[in-house]
Amino acid sequence: MNQLAEKSIGCPYCGEVIKVLIDPSDSDQQYIEDCQVCCKPINFLISESVNGELSVNVYSDDDAF
Repeated sequence: MNQLAEKSIGCPYCGEVIKVLIDPSDSDQQYIEDCQVCCKPINFLISESVNGELSVNVYSDDDAF
């Protein structure tokens, strides 16, 4: 059973650094989660690099990805 990975991200709206839990077994996923501080929807794009490192990119609704 895989454990969740804790990652720190910067909210694209308020800039606050928040910690989120990512399921590393489900890479190449995209989902929306509200910021824990300002409550605005953050678009998450999760991917795995060639060396197995988990990459988390976040975008606001105004950003194109």
